[in-house]
Amino acid sequence: MSLSRRKMLGVVGGGFILAAGGAGAFYLTREPKNALAPWEAAGHYEDPRRRALSYAILAPNPHNRQPWLVDLSQPDQVHLYRDPDRDLPETDPHHRQLTIGLGCFLEVMRVAAAEAGIAAEITPFPEGENGPVAIAHFQEGAQKDPLFHHILQRQSCKEPFEDRQIPAEAAPALAALAAIVTDPDRVSEIRALTLESWLVEMSTERTLKESVELMRFGKTEINRSPDGIDLGGPFLETLMLFGMLTRDGQLDPDSAGFQEGVRMYQEMLSATPAYAVVTTKGNDRSAQLDAGRRWVRLNLEATRLGLALHPVSQALQEFPEMAEHYRRAHALLAPDGGTVQMLGRLGYGPAVPRSPRWPLETRIRHG
Repeated sequence: MSLSRRKMLGVVGGGFILAAGGAGAFYLTREPKNALAPWEAAGHYEDPRRRALSYAILAPNPHNRQPWLVDLSQPDQVHLYRDPDRDLPETDPHHRQLTIGLGCFLEVMRVAAAEAGIAAEITPFPEGENGPVAIAHFQEGAQKDPLFHHILQRQSCKEPFEDRQIPAEAAPALAALAAIVTDPDRVSEIRALTLESWLVEMSTERTLKESVELMRFGKTEINRSPDGIDLGGPFLETLMLFGMLTRDGQLDPDSAGFQEGVRMYQEMLSATPAYAVVTTKGNDRSAQLDAGRRWVRLNLEATRLGLALHPVSQALQEFPEMAEHYRRAHALLAPDGGTVQMLGRLGYGPAVPRSPRWPLETRIRHG
């Protein structure tokens, strides 16, 4: 099995980094020992930058596009770029969501570096928007971050949550990162908005097409292309087997498969006891990076507390057909001003196995 560019973070001049704990089925295909060696190195690189990056590529990002490209040509530095080949021109025309994903990447990298006592000091957009997204300088002298131990456990739970409330003792840790909404009336309002917004995205032909083209149907597609939106598991794969869930069907709002997806999404949203809202005062690129760093810390903190988090930020997308929902989202979630950057369902999720959709490698640029 060759190494696909889809599974790599930026090879220009050679080399790649494998995700810590992310080899999955690909590891099992590697024989003999020499072929297994790169997978065994994931998470254990001698270069602290490579080790930190092997965790960073497990960060959440929109549509799992893995939009990162790194340059390691300068000693003790990581130059991070957004890969334009991974853009989402229809659902994220201004690259705001992808920038948030890059913020998630930077924070996981920083947390992983700190585990080895290395401080990754991050300078965002040092040359403006036309240069690197950030430059991280690696040097000795960091305190370990307890959230490191939850990086490999973190998931975005796309399942109905249990019918129980967020415990009061969890509130302080979560509230430091996001506004937590538990009032039943407000939860009901947000739930209605998230469903309506999702239906707008799914009923707009070009945004639906963008998402469907990134769907990975079943374990074979998921393993072949670990980016994108995974559709796996026994139930969905049974629907695929009987032809009830297909790519063509997902492009047809009148198909049985599309309608089943709507029913499942409604069921999922209806089982949501709380929401988390990440807001920033401004909306420049640095604010978007900061939102991503807070979002992934929120996800890790929720994991530490035994909670699940799932982004449902369709109402925050900036294409014309979503304008009214975008306005409503800000009136509801940021009445005092600011930009709502992320919205997520929060609750107790079911025990689900780790998805095989992990990105396996990180693309590196040299020179």
